[in-house]
Amino acid sequence: MSRNLPSKQEFIDGILSGSRMLLSRAITLIESTKEAHQDLAQEIIEGCLPHSGQSVRIGVTGVPGVGKSTFIEAFGNHVIEEQNRKLAVLAVDPSSSKTRGSILGDKTRMETLANNPNAYIRPTPTSGSLGGVARSTRETITLCEAAGFDTILIETVGVGQSETAVHSMVDFFLLLMLAGAGDELQGIKRGIMEMADAIAINKADSGNEDAARRAMSEYKNALHLFPPTESGWIPKVTTCSAYHEKGIPEVWNIVDEYLRHTKAKGFFDQKRKQQAAYWLNESIQQELHAAFYNNPALKVKLEGYRQQVQDGEISSYKAAKDLIRLFLNHS
Repeated sequence: MSRNLPSKQEFIDGILSGSRMLLSRAITLIESTKEAHQDLAQEIIEGCLPHSGQSVRIGVTGVPGVGKSTFIEAFGNHVIEEQNRKLAVLAVDPSSSKTRGSILGDKTRMETLANNPNAYIRPTPTSGSLGGVARSTRETITLCEAAGFDTILIETVGVGQSETAVHSMVDFFLLLMLAGAGDELQGIKRGIMEMADAIAINKADSGNEDAARRAMSEYKNALHLFPPTESGWIPKVTTCSAYHEKGIPEVWNIVDEYLRHTKAKGFFDQKRKQQAAYWLNESIQQELHAAFYNNPALKVKLEGYRQQVQDGEISSYKAAKDLIRLFLNHS
């Protein structure tokens, strides 16, 4: 990044006027580990906050090979062309240090979406902890909303906890699955199923339609075994073929129905507030973690205590208490 950075106000004014160049540079600041970049990024976010929050945030996850990139392109084109919306596509992938997640590679496959003036596709950072990647993605949402994108699509690329991180920053969580539900139900984690507001069985084409319909029935039955959702929403199951662009409007209709349901119940705003509080707690933990392990006075002590714990000379609990006491005294 150039040393001659625009000023905070130039960044904010540029983002609010829809400048993609300044939006991209501001996101790069968010992802930077340099303290000066982080300070400037937080000032830009503060300036953009009053202009954010007006989008619908949709999380998309799915089993490997489910066709996420094809789905995102078909769904994105529908959202833009048929719903007259502006779309930003982001990724959460702490696991990839080389490919920058699937979105960067898929940008070539998402050719029509990538070239659409009403779409903005941003790959995940090259590497980092889940907490850091998720935090930068959440802050990127704020900037994209301020830039006028009213639909934010967040793809979870990694596995495991990344679904939970995405779920904690979106309004609607979509799980993409394939037909053959008997096997798939064994392989998908119950926790991810419970997070889903809708399940879309993709690749319902080329003679696979009957299998997709059977899978839809099995998923509906499985969802009935879960406890009722806090919002009172009953998760929907549908089939689609992203490749043939069939069933895509129906997926959007489910999203729209969900938004109307949760807003009428007051759950939409309540969930946003809960998420904001959750990310405050996450940020505090990340800051404390960084401050603790970067404290020069503790680094030598920590190694000594670690050796004592490994040798069975002191309990890990007692060692942690001593180290935290030292940390607080040196802070």
